Amino acid sequence: MKKNSILILFFLFSLIFSGSAKANYWLIIGTYRQGPGGRPEVSGITSPSLHSIPMRDLDTCNKAGEKITNEIYKPVWQFDSRWTCVFTGN
Repeated sequence: MKKNSILILFFLFSLIFSGSAKANYWLIIGTYRQGPGGRPEVSGITSPSLHSIPMRDLDTCNKAGEKITNEIYKPVWQFDSRWTCVFTGN
């Protein structure tokens, strides 16, 4: 019980001082679930999801979006691999 309490406290402490607190931009990117079979394509039975990744500046955000699009999502059939950078307002 004491060990679990310490782990929970450590987790909460790490959230307070995480890198996302210093992020000025968020990379918002659509993801997909792989369909059955060997061909990389979007599964027809699931919906795409949105994920957000904290970024320190706009240049880093744009580079990350391009890199993910070109190296991970580009070869996937039926997936438009859209993303955007959103300013946090700070």
